[in-house]
Amino acid sequence: MAHSVPPARRPELPPVHDAVICVAAPCLVISPEHGQLTGRGLDGIYRAGRRLLSRCVLRVGGREPVAVHGRGLGADRAAFTATVRTGAEAGPDPDIGVERVRHADGTERITLRSYAARPVRLPVELSLGTDLAELAAVAAGRAGAELPAAVHAAGLRWSTGEAQAVTTAEPAPDDALASSGLLRWQLELGPGETRTIELRTTADRTARAPAGQVANPLSEARAEGDDPRAEVWFRTSVQDLGALLLRDPVEPGDAYAAAGVPWRLGLAPAESLWAARMALPLGAGLAGATLRTLARTQITGRGPDTGKIPGPLRGAGPQLPPGCTGTEATLAFPAVLAEAWRWGLPEAEVARLLPTAERCLGWLRGALGEDGFLADPDPGPRRCETQAHAHRAALLGADLLAGCGRDGAEEWREWAARLRDRFRSAFWIDGPDGGRPAAALHPDGRPLARLTGAAAHLLDTGLLGGGRPAPGLLDRARTAQLARLLGAPAMDSGWGLRSMAAREPGHNPFGHRSGAVRVHESAVAVAALAQAGFEKEAAGLLRGLLDAAERFGYRLPEMYAAEQRTAGSAPFPHPAACRPAAVAAASGIHVLTALAGIRPDAPAGTVALAPLSGAPLGALRLSGLRVAGEPFAVRVSRLGLGMVEEAADALQLGG
Repeated sequence: MAHSVPPARRPELPPVHDAVICVAAPCLVISPEHGQLTGRGLDGIYRAGRRLLSRCVLRVGGREPVAVHGRGLGADRAAFTATVRTGAEAGPDPDIGVERVRHADGTERITLRSYAARPVRLPVELSLGTDLAELAAVAAGRAGAELPAAVHAAGLRWSTGEAQAVTTAEPAPDDALASSGLLRWQLELGPGETRTIELRTTADRTARAPAGQVANPLSEARAEGDDPRAEVWFRTSVQDLGALLLRDPVEPGDAYAAAGVPWRLGLAPAESLWAARMALPLGAGLAGATLRTLARTQITGRGPDTGKIPGPLRGAGPQLPPGCTGTEATLAFPAVLAEAWRWGLPEAEVARLLPTAERCLGWLRGALGEDGFLADPDPGPRRCETQAHAHRAALLGADLLAGCGRDGAEEWREWAARLRDRFRSAFWIDGPDGGRPAAALHPDGRPLARLTGAAAHLLDTGLLGGGRPAPGLLDRARTAQLARLLGAPAMDSGWGLRSMAAREPGHNPFGHRSGAVRVHESAVAVAALAQAGFEKEAAGLLRGLLDAAERFGYRLPEMYAAEQRTAGSAPFPHPAACRPAAVAAASGIHVLTALAGIRPDAPAGTVALAPLSGAPLGALRLSGLRVAGEPFAVRVSRLGLGMVEEAADALQLGG
């Protein structure tokens, strides 16, 4: 009897939920909580995906320090505190303190402080090594053995035929032993004295490699108010998003947000556009640069993919086959351009990008199936969120065309109206509880009757001129029913929106599309519910996200597990989730600015406010935002009343 060979399993990603990660793209450092780079797992200093240093083990007085605490000091640096007991004093108390501050650019400062009552002479040793492996190989367990070291100036050097790394020290070590990868010092410390050793790990022989960071297009905005956690979450979100910015290698003046670390420190079209859209309150610069970067990738020529922004497939959980992120990016392009224009993207930049948006819409026109819905991928299921993205692209695209004096606006409004009629007929599943939208339609038209977090996209309509919300795919009664479903315990875990309702078959609280909380979808739900007037549901999800942010040190991973919240419970990290991730970082900006309900129309010279009247976080002030290219500040009172405190002279309040 012939035996079939089972398909090869994809390598399992190593867990990163308990790692301390520093990022200043393209630089990345992954450390364990104790701070010693062990050479095992993902530990290491990386640049552009290559591990420059995998092992950096400190010994003081012949022993490893006892780790006390590891913490992030910002997106790009972390501190690790440890102690050493040398035996110079009787009793159990440590007499040497060790503080290691590690930066994403490969710099580390090791400070030793003596608490001893008499002078001490300390042998200090650093054991270094690397494999110069690519991150993908490290993650797959294919990193290889450590390379032999060579002495180089005040440190060590490793090289292969295609790469090298250099670690130097200041002050220079007393001994450098290439054969064992050791740097050694003899330090003398008097009572209360400190000594510092600075390490620099680079990819070349210069003293310090340039970080390669772009000029940050995000404004230095701030949040402050009654709930002090909002300020920390907002600040961390802005820092993390800025740390993920990468240069476009084709046009280095343009930046985009990498999807996340450690797995996706590169361009992911859909995530980069979503992050740029959510960060529009910090200025339209990131959106403009991201749109220009993606415009250069658009497929041209002839064929069914003409006008599409390419993108890879993305897992969709056990219920549906993978979706195409290129479809999502192509539909997002005209919508993000339209909203960036409303926030203040200069007319000349809009005009330059408009032909790309028109080609995206042209692709959409030709991509509909015979049933009038958009498959993703084709042939495949008609996902509810894909129809929402297509509808928003049509309406915001029409608004953009009309505002720029181009033809086709009315045609696209009629196209969207026909899609609304078809969607309400085919996707809505009636029931005694008021019904629900199908998660998708199979190619034969059968609905997949699952309630998922993707349904939140049905409420995310986007903004038109004058700060008016665009019409949604659902009518008012069905919108209210969906809002009720999203705010009920089956979907609202108490820590954010589940990606699939708790009572659905196959629910898995760790499943990235089958039950885990996906921060991006939760943020979409908060802002969309607030815009649609369902403030109770929006406030509940917002509070859950903020509570989860506090539990994760205000750096939310892209997803996490959450059983129904009870007293004393907590959300659980997903072992493979990126953290920081662009859409998770931008989500903090999105939901907190949603409290103020800022609705700009820079071309018309107006800005409207529609704050949540319940003021779920109490009084809140947002400053340093950008509308129409100028500083913008807004205050929301404890009564939910909004007031503009700073704006461009040409802007008029109202709409």
